[in-house]
Amino acid sequence: MGLALNHIPAALIIGIGASVSMDLWNFFLRLTFNLPSLDYCLLGRWLRHMPGGIFTHRKISDAPQKPFECAVGWIAHYAIGIVLTLAFLVLVSGNWLESPTLLPALLYGISTVVFPLFIMQPSLGLGFASARTSNPTQARLKSLMTHTVFGVSLYMCALCLSRVPLIY
Repeated sequence: MGLALNHIPAALIIGIGASVSMDLWNFFLRLTFNLPSLDYCLLGRWLRHMPGGIFTHRKISDAPQKPFECAVGWIAHYAIGIVLTLAFLVLVSGNWLESPTLLPALLYGISTVVFPLFIMQPSLGLGFASARTSNPTQARLKSLMTHTVFGVSLYMCALCLSRVPLIY
């Protein structure tokens, strides 16, 4: 296990690519099925309240707005994608970058759904596993599919990068 220093640029590219893929997936769902996605401004609001010692909210949309919450939310979304990618590469080792396979990336992507379901959503006032949303089953399935897209995208981005000479 481990990640060599020269793998970090690839991890950044893959993490950004997988996060963009999630955004494109959510855009598709909104256009095609009118399914809303997480408003990253609300993610930023949640994060911006943390320095004041507020980590959970009854309903994040009712919390006072904070300066730069949208920028913070979008930056956090991509930073989280990069950190999750780095963690994945530490788990599978840098050799995976040279010859990526789908199954580890897919299983990892699916496993990352625990973060929104059991940390973020409860903290935003949406309940554990979306229990307080208007359609919990739909919200859970959407989260699962979005994180599945993240896993598939980890693989696809790594596969593309593995074909570029001198990356590793």
